[in-house]
Amino acid sequence: MSALEILPASSARSSNLAFALLCLPRGRRADAILFYRFCRTIDDIADRPSLGLEEKKATLAAWFLAIETGLPSPLEALVERHSIDRALLGEIIQGCASDIEPRRFDSATALERYCWQVACAVGLVSLKIFGCHDSCSEAYAVHLGHALQLTNILRDIGEDARQGRIYLPLEDLARFKVTEEEILSLQPGPGIFALLRYTASQARTRFAAAVPPEKDFERLLPARIMSAVYQRILDRMEREKFPVFQKRTGLMPHEKLACIMGAWLAGFKKTAPANHRSFGAPSGP
Repeated sequence: MSALEILPASSARSSNLAFALLCLPRGRRADAILFYRFCRTIDDIADRPSLGLEEKKATLAAWFLAIETGLPSPLEALVERHSIDRALLGEIIQGCASDIEPRRFDSATALERYCWQVACAVGLVSLKIFGCHDSCSEAYAVHLGHALQLTNILRDIGEDARQGRIYLPLEDLARFKVTEEEILSLQPGPGIFALLRYTASQARTRFAAAVPPEKDFERLLPARIMSAVYQRILDRMEREKFPVFQKRTGLMPHEKLACIMGAWLAGFKKTAPANHRSFGAPSGP
């Protein structure tokens, strides 16, 4: 793969986000999947074991420069077609670049900055592709981005630890008397469950704050599906007492389908005429 070549379309078929994008109209779906492939490409560069440290940095630096000098033609056309803020693409690249080497977050504020780059910025670009118009959708995208990333951080704790990574803020580890060594050795002590419950509660607070505005409710269907999927994942982790050091919690295809149907029906109920919603009850005068 050359420095500025995005991953093929086949790479965009197995994630929760790709699953949620299938509900978009054809043109917007193609554009959303192209943007998703860009995000996957940037993330893959930062994580790919076959690339050396300096090669990763140089490749991401080339992508960052291309934001202003010219992206590959399909991406450049996408940016122009939807008037996408190029600075958001830069934030995504910088967020992924910070993952090249294992890192720590001293505070919740530092983690929030990272979440904004790798999740909220993605959501804000997606709003343009989805065709959203209500300015309130931006607050929705930011809250949901934080919620999704916190859920990801929780379910990937074991996987990240095997790579020397800890995304939970060090101030939270100290608060619950959890050491870095416990996490990195995959041998958590008694304080870990209180820490994980606390992080889960932060994710839930963000999910609760992510209220889709009515004007963009239908356009935000992919985001609402993602919200439903990740809240189910969070529910499962809590119900199973956070088996995050043993496995990565996910959903079966039929469970994801249920999330799609639930989100679609929520939109249908909002747009259906009153006499349709009354299931045969007489309408008013």
